[in-house]
Amino acid sequence: MMQKKVINVAIVGLGFGAEFIPIYQKHPNANMYAICQRNPEKLNEIGDHFSIEKRFDNYDELLKDPEIDAVHINTPIPNHAEQSIKALRAGKHVACTVPMATTVEECRQIVEAVEETGLTYMMMETVVYAREFLFMKDLYEKGELGKVQFLKASHQQDMEGWPSYWPGLPPMHYATHCVGPVLALTRDEAEYVSCFGSGTIDESLHHYYNSPFAVESAHVRFRSSDLTAHVYRSLFDTARQYRESFEVYGSKKAVEWPLIEGEPLVVHTAKKPEPEIPERVECPDFAHLLPPEIQAFTTGGVYDEDSNQHLSFTQGAGHGGSHPHLVHEFVSALVEGREPFPNAVQSANMTCVGILAHESALQNGQVLKMPDFTLSKKE
Repeated sequence: MMQKKVINVAIVGLGFGAEFIPIYQKHPNANMYAICQRNPEKLNEIGDHFSIEKRFDNYDELLKDPEIDAVHINTPIPNHAEQSIKALRAGKHVACTVPMATTVEECRQIVEAVEETGLTYMMMETVVYAREFLFMKDLYEKGELGKVQFLKASHQQDMEGWPSYWPGLPPMHYATHCVGPVLALTRDEAEYVSCFGSGTIDESLHHYYNSPFAVESAHVRFRSSDLTAHVYRSLFDTARQYRESFEVYGSKKAVEWPLIEGEPLVVHTAKKPEPEIPERVECPDFAHLLPPEIQAFTTGGVYDEDSNQHLSFTQGAGHGGSHPHLVHEFVSALVEGREPFPNAVQSANMTCVGILAHESALQNGQVLKMPDFTLSKKE
């Protein structure tokens, strides 16, 4: 069936989700049709602020509206899988903030729902559209990195004071910010993972998930190449400024993330005199890849004043200007009738790396193989 040129979008969850409202409002192929929030006061406050007429305080009621083409889910992590599956079964395309789900089985159910309905699913992983990733991707596609030899990524954050489901969360259960970029650069998938836990969080946090680890550090073997990647995560009781880092080492060039947020990237070029190998490089913005109407959203928050930005945005260094790129990829995929990146299978692979990495850590580094979600595809 031909997709509509203008996609009617409903945003579900208006904390972090409100960041995306004006981007959809200005995207030439999107109509910011409806919003959904359980708290009627917050719902009306946001609706009035952005002049959005269609408002729902019940998700199931929203899914009954035949005018909605797609939902963008920004609710708490425990709700992602159930709400994604409900939307697909209700005939809606789905964009969902990370992670895709909290279990391997939930990931499989989403993939199967996409296959059975023919609808589109995209996990809205910010890092694979951040300007730093796009810079490294540009070098890779131009051949300037040479042969990619190794990748590394980290996501370290202090989650004290976050919503009720966060305390004690195993670090790798929310790993897509570091798993996503290492797999996305060469568009490969993980084949298996081995992970170790290190250190101990405060004992009062152990009972939430039966997880004691302060840090989880994993090695990921790629399915279709000779590459491996190292990813590590911490959430509690580990001193570190917020960091979503991504590094790539090639035969010709390597790019390393700064140790302190806001400093330049470091590009290493092979075969130069030793003192000249490293060079600090200010990462360019990639707004030129976007429609003019939404290019401005790569360089600042989009909801309310600077003093009232969502915590994930201020701690996350603005998510690297990724929000308009995510919107554009999702909307463009629907308009053009193609798969977005990451699609359901790719999103499941990224998410399951973290889920199985934690299982590996509980088994003292046991190598665990990734599910092959493509096997469930019907002939």
